Amino acid sequence: MTKDVTHLYEEFGDDRLPPGQRETQRFPVLSKSGTPSWDPETWSFEVWGAVENSLDLSFDEFHDLPSETQRQDFHCVTGWSKFDCEFEGVTFPTLAEEAGVTDDAVHVMFHALDGYTTNLPLDTCMRDEVMFVWGYNGEDLPADHGGPLRVVTPHKYAYKGAKWVTGVEFLTEPERGYWEKRGYSNTANPWNEERYS
Repeated sequence: MTKDVTHLYEEFGDDRLPPGQRETQRFPVLSKSGTPSWDPETWSFEVWGAVENSLDLSFDEFHDLPSETQRQDFHCVTGWSKFDCEFEGVTFPTLAEEAGVTDDAVHVMFHALDGYTTNLPLDTCMRDEVMFVWGYNGEDLPADHGGPLRVVTPHKYAYKGAKWVTGVEFLTEPERGYWEKRGYSNTANPWNEERYS
């Protein structure tokens, strides 16, 4: 059963399509430096930092976590939005519960296979719409869209959703990720057009 969360925009703005965005039927591919290769036999997902249980999960172990399918909208900072994407994976709160996030954790850094990083406040991540996804529209998430695993953040611009994600670091102090250090907005709210800092 697919959970429809496309009404999420009502928390942030009056219109489903954020200002300055155009709707597209396509799913354009953007990345920092091309699509990295990966090996299902050696791939692992790590959780560390301000947690009670550091995790090191194999591909199969990650897939064994409780999962769900959601219908979400997807907003790229470059000005396009794609409605009604069906993503399958693990919600952020599910993973956080598995790791036992400690009380002093305030921030999250996502780490990816290609060296990419991106950050968000913990309370921004602790909602079911933030997901680690391996499935897109009933099939495996394509490699150029971040397969085997990417983060989706439908209430933020998509650079906050790391492609090829391999780990999550729970931080006790805020830090900035790859694009955030290079002048992109740290908050990335599409309905406020928070594209650049």
